[in-house]
Amino acid sequence: MAGRFTPRPTRTTVRGGHVDVPAGHGGIPRQSAGPGLGRTWTPPGPLDLGLVLGPLRRGPGDPTFRAASDGSVWRASRTPEGAGTLRVAVRAGVVRAEAWGPGARWLLEQLPDMLGASDDPGAFEPRHRLVASARHRRPGLRLTRTGLVLESLIPSVLEQKVTTDEAYRAWRLLVRKFGEPAPGPAPERMYVMPAPRTWALIPSWEWHRAGVDNKRASTILRAVRVAARLEEAMGMDAEGAQARLELVSGIGPWTSAETVQRSHGAADAVTVGDLHLPGIVGYALAGDRDADDAVMLALLEPYAGQRHRAARLILLSGRGPARRAPRMPRGDIGRL
Repeated sequence: MAGRFTPRPTRTTVRGGHVDVPAGHGGIPRQSAGPGLGRTWTPPGPLDLGLVLGPLRRGPGDPTFRAASDGSVWRASRTPEGAGTLRVAVRAGVVRAEAWGPGARWLLEQLPDMLGASDDPGAFEPRHRLVASARHRRPGLRLTRTGLVLESLIPSVLEQKVTTDEAYRAWRLLVRKFGEPAPGPAPERMYVMPAPRTWALIPSWEWHRAGVDNKRASTILRAVRVAARLEEAMGMDAEGAQARLELVSGIGPWTSAETVQRSHGAADAVTVGDLHLPGIVGYALAGDRDADDAVMLALLEPYAGQRHRAARLILLSGRGPARRAPRMPRGDIGRL
């Protein structure tokens, strides 16, 4: 970890961070729920599952994501073909995956892109020593491309203007209560997120109990009503996809960037409007802990086309300003 700064557990550091995936032994063992579809794939270079898939986990209790003790990662997703569970592990440089449920075939077809096959780390040229060092220490970093818009959009809306704990709690409660159990031999308490119609039918008091205010709940309701049109954004480039997402009232540049970073693997979609990121980037690159979005974008200009990757490497470097104010207090409107 660079310097004496220990990253605080904000959404910003989680986005740049790394999910600990224990080193596994052997291949993926067969489990008791019956065989799924399988696939192997050899990545074109180093691959760190924790770095690549880490941004898809919404907190340690995320019902749709699990890093297992055997070194595998489980994901439960709602694909265009239905619910599916994916289990993936890397052994001796080869990716082995199994999938279950109606969406199994789609998940396996999407596997290379999800693990960064469409990403081009070689296009990135470090311009600062700190960034170069972070890149050298993280050769397995690739940008995921899930191919699923709503899956990244809804939790990003839940994260608007609240603490990390509040957002993760809301996602966990809503998915477990209104989602469906993950198909196949998934770990206990794994769920697939609700379908758009199910999101639309969640009663107002359930949003309240989950700690979601009316503004965020209304944004999600507007989004799921046009879910098909939003998923069509996968046929657009990242900039066009952001423009389409921002046509929905309540979705701005922060939320659209957070979404396409995951759905499209958008290497240049830097997050603006974040509470912490400008200060971290400003401090790391120029010693300016009070940097705003304009200063951050100016500092990242040498990385045009790769600004999101540069920001992630800066976060992974651990270089940031020391805290000088108390943590943002956690609220819970569900108790009101």
